[in-house]
Amino acid sequence: MALKGMGVLLGCAAALVLTTACTATYRETKAEEQFPPLGRFLDVNGTQVHYVTKGSGPDIVLIHGASGNLRDFTFSLVDKLADRYRVTAFDRPGLGYTERVNPEGTTLIEQATLLADASDQLGLQKPMVLGQSYGGAVALAWAVERPDSLSALILLAAASNPWTSDLSLFYKVTSSDLGSVTVVPALTAFVPNALVDSAIESVFAPQKEPEGYADYIGAPLTLRRDTMRANAMQRANLLDEITALHTRYGTITVPTEILHGDADTTVGLSIHSIPLSQQIKGATLTVLEGIGHMPHHAAEPEVIDAIDRAAQRAGLR
Repeated sequence: MALKGMGVLLGCAAALVLTTACTATYRETKAEEQFPPLGRFLDVNGTQVHYVTKGSGPDIVLIHGASGNLRDFTFSLVDKLADRYRVTAFDRPGLGYTERVNPEGTTLIEQATLLADASDQLGLQKPMVLGQSYGGAVALAWAVERPDSLSALILLAAASNPWTSDLSLFYKVTSSDLGSVTVVPALTAFVPNALVDSAIESVFAPQKEPEGYADYIGAPLTLRRDTMRANAMQRANLLDEITALHTRYGTITVPTEILHGDADTTVGLSIHSIPLSQQIKGATLTVLEGIGHMPHHAAEPEVIDAIDRAAQRAGLR
């Protein structure tokens, strides 16, 4: 009887694993059908990089944050800039449709190097580089690693300096070996849409997301298994990488515009952008009153003004 019971248990476990895998594959396929690539692909040292380019004028590169993709910028900002800039938005490695570089977690420097090399291949002329949240950390890595390949920095709610809070349980689990093979597939297969909508709302708080944003951004792409694993590893490694990177900000010499909302509870103004404004010589900090973590949506005119200032300071306009 004991052996029979064990057999039943193993059979149920196998059925659950198979159901999870099949459901996850189905949801991934539906996500990619619903939110296909918007741009083109470029082979950069063997890595497929997805990008969108629009407009003409001085070059600017846009780098999105964690759990996102370039749709965060093509929703509105790209079109608002394309009348006077050549705007290029990239999917970061492992997210959207750009391939992962490092299965152990593509580092800030690896990401910056990949996107700088992609920009070179596209013929971008010393672009201004804008990064939001995690993307701001990638932009900072670009500035310290490839200082001669950009003209200016625009940093939006950028993660930039060490903090003391612990890694969230979610990322602890999803970045672990066990969580990667058990919890991640279960999330891909079974996480309800309402939870995804709630996560989007929390990122925008205290503002609401723009009308149509949730239907456009392609959040289901982030729930794909490989994307979740890549994002989790990047997030788990971020503090150690920033701890090493932040001592190098004094070498940045390009014009730098920093924007940060004082109501941002995701990346704290006092921990990140206030010290950052003192670490980069000549940096300008604009504190956005009452604005949360998504200033490129909640304070889009102020962001565009900062881009124009950076371009003027860099002699591009």
